[in-house]
Amino acid sequence: MKYPIIFAILCSVQIAYGQTEKDPAVTEIWTPQPVTVTPGKTPGSPPSDAIVLFDGNSLEQWVHDDGSPVKWELKDGAVTVKAKTGQIKTIQTFEDVQLHIEWRTPENVESDGQGRGNSGIFLQERYEVQVLDNFENKTYANGQAGSIYKQHAPLVNACKEPGEWQTYDIIYKAPDFNDRGNLRTPARITVLHNGVLIQNNVEIRGPSVYRGLPQYQSHKAASITLQDHGNPVSYRNIWVRQL
Repeated sequence: MKYPIIFAILCSVQIAYGQTEKDPAVTEIWTPQPVTVTPGKTPGSPPSDAIVLFDGNSLEQWVHDDGSPVKWELKDGAVTVKAKTGQIKTIQTFEDVQLHIEWRTPENVESDGQGRGNSGIFLQERYEVQVLDNFENKTYANGQAGSIYKQHAPLVNACKEPGEWQTYDIIYKAPDFNDRGNLRTPARITVLHNGVLIQNNVEIRGPSVYRGLPQYQSHKAASITLQDHGNPVSYRNIWVRQL
């Protein structure tokens, strides 16, 4: 009896395959339909489902680590690092995000290497995308602008001249931990710098550290943090989409 059954199954498969070949509707998916999102009106402006973290007018969505109001300078639609006041972070916490952020290093160049327009953007307060003036300014490759600090050098150097506004568009996938706090899936990140792909879905090896090797520790959603490294780096037009 098993041979007629097998024959019938093979015939059914062949018929289904034949229908797929002839009828394009067989491979069409109609539900669910994607949610409608209205793009921003100009390049870099937030789409309709974005959370605007800084629009140039208010820093009410940001605090210092101790919860105090931001002491950085708010002027002309931008916020600029005020040295030795400490980093700032979003009040809201995030995991997977699409992040758009614009930054500018000082027009007047006063140093070189890591001392030239240094700041950083930390996803979940741990994983740093380096901000640095690397226009004709050489430093270690995995510490230059667009690097995943001390882990991945950017594919190319897409820096503009000092004093010009630059953009990062970041797609970030948070790490996943099991109930016992063990890492199941590491974080991954894609970065476009001024529209140029510089990090292509790379694996983040753990929190950014200056010395030693990174090691994951279990954590949940956390803030987006902007670093005070002592240089007057400016930021504007910051928004995220939760993924």
